Amino acid sequence: MGAGVVGGSGGNAPRRRRRRGGGGSAPMSEINVTPFVDVMLVLLIIFMVAAPLLTAGVPIELPETAAAPLPNDPEEPLAVTVAADGRVLIGSGEVPREELLARLRAVAAERTSSRVYLRADGAVPYAEVMVVMGALNAGGFRDIGLVTDGGGPTLDGAPGSDG
Repeated sequence: MGAGVVGGSGGNAPRRRRRRGGGGSAPMSEINVTPFVDVMLVLLIIFMVAAPLLTAGVPIELPETAAAPLPNDPEEPLAVTVAADGRVLIGSGEVPREELLARLRAVAAERTSSRVYLRADGAVPYAEVMVVMGALNAGGFRDIGLVTDGGGPTLDGAPGSDG
């Protein structure tokens, strides 16, 4: 009971086998793509996981922190202020809330920088500050920095650098 293999030339002619690897003098002309694909898939997964972590929506600073100030821009950033009584000011001029979005869009069209500093009194409710931030975003300002006073407490309880 034996199994036999019939060669391609038929009959009892000896079968020649070609090896692709060692021992032959001809160089291998095929590229092994499998390790390359494995590395690319691992890199793809790493970038898919890391990409959401790299996007910091709004650089915020909480009131009275020990954080360093933001770097200066060539164009003076726009300052929007929310006063304790709820008034909203662009620069030093008061703007009614119903005109805020239209005024922000007009200002954004004139400027080259999308940086804006939002100053809000500590007594203003968080929801009111978020309404103004939403208006700033809808008005074309994507780089919003919250202005704080320095010298506040740090997470480890130590006083800030200014205090």
